[in-house]
Amino acid sequence: MKSNNYPTSLFSSNLLFAKENEFGGDLSIAGCSAQKLVKEFGSPTFIIDQDDFFLRAKAWQAALESEFEDCQLYYAAKAFISIEVAKWLKELNVGIDVCSAGELQVALAAKFPPAAIEFHGNNKSEDEIRLAIASGVGTIVIDSFDEIKRVSSIAQNLGKVQKIYLRLTPGVDAHTHEFISTAHEDVKFGFSIASGSASEAIEQSMLEKSLNLAGIHAHIGSQIFELDGFSLAAERLVEVLFTFKGKYGKELTELNIGGGFGIAYTKSESAIAPDYVIPAIAKVIKTECKKAGISIPKISIEPGRAIVGPTTTTIYTVGTSKNVVLDDGSIRRYISVDGGMSENIRPALYGAKYSVFLANRVSSAKPVKSRLVGKHCETGDILIVDVDLPEDVKAGDLLAMPATGAYGRSMASNYNHMPRPAVVSVQKGSAKLIVRRENEQDLLNLDVDQAPRRLS
Repeated sequence: MKSNNYPTSLFSSNLLFAKENEFGGDLSIAGCSAQKLVKEFGSPTFIIDQDDFFLRAKAWQAALESEFEDCQLYYAAKAFISIEVAKWLKELNVGIDVCSAGELQVALAAKFPPAAIEFHGNNKSEDEIRLAIASGVGTIVIDSFDEIKRVSSIAQNLGKVQKIYLRLTPGVDAHTHEFISTAHEDVKFGFSIASGSASEAIEQSMLEKSLNLAGIHAHIGSQIFELDGFSLAAERLVEVLFTFKGKYGKELTELNIGGGFGIAYTKSESAIAPDYVIPAIAKVIKTECKKAGISIPKISIEPGRAIVGPTTTTIYTVGTSKNVVLDDGSIRRYISVDGGMSENIRPALYGAKYSVFLANRVSSAKPVKSRLVGKHCETGDILIVDVDLPEDVKAGDLLAMPATGAYGRSMASNYNHMPRPAVVSVQKGSAKLIVRRENEQDLLNLDVDQAPRRLS
């Protein structure tokens, strides 16, 4: 998993503690002081390191281009997207993978080229499909038999031939959490290769004159560190390409192998690096294509977490703390911050682990067993179950939680009517607000006072 030049730790590459010890210290990100950022933008706030984002995107792009003559890097917008981030991706010449009309509208608002967008989703509505086709979205990834007919009909009505991929299920155990494993048989996604539904989907798609079946797609899961799953999926997908050529006398020219590349969330973890995983996958694809006597297709990948995850640090402010005596007589300190499960649901949803550090000062106090919790009215509102923090952590201290760029702000909710945090990009000592903090008025604006009316 190690790389000579790709940052594999949980920190963004421009995160520094000017004065530090094992608990943290005086934190700056891309030359911006955590204390000044909180003073300017409030707390909690997501701080995204723009140069680190560019570094990671370029590293995945370079690894892909070094192995394949024809290739495309897509960024998985579900990890986190905003108009500003879409503009960065446009500058980087990286495509965007969206899975809702909302994500698509963000890309279009950034004037992102529609031809470089692919549209995912297991239950796209007719309105979403119509918007995608009318907007000129490059590829729609079809996920069901219903969708074959739906996309075909709408494309025909719009007088267009829509390029599509079929999402296939290669039957791979991705060695990750059940909730983020997507390529075994018992999931909602895709057409199973083993059951024969993949072959049937190909046949149905080939009969639709308003569809251009250009390739196939698979995504085996998320937060994966082992190569075996990627390699086996690639092998089975190439076999589908070989079978297609034998049946139809021509080749499918594109293969998208998805994303799911793991990142570090704790000090004991190390991210999977692009110059480690891409050559391994490439070797399998090239070997299997040569054995099958088919051309190497255009290869696409879809990292999201691997690009944005480590770029972002959430800054919290400590509010209260209390000591709780446990059954064994030991004491655990509960430290409460001004956020919680509303801006980071992952620990409560599937036990995701994070690290946390003091961000405003160095402490020489002794470490105590602590639990970092949020301010929501839920016992399960726990950000970190067990962490050693200095005994003198107090109200007003700042805590930094690294590697929160993926599925933090994008999965944020308004539980307990909590406004969602701001997102601030930092670069070379300057800070820029890219998503403003919600306020209570934003939430109240959704309420409507209307007289009841009879529905006909």
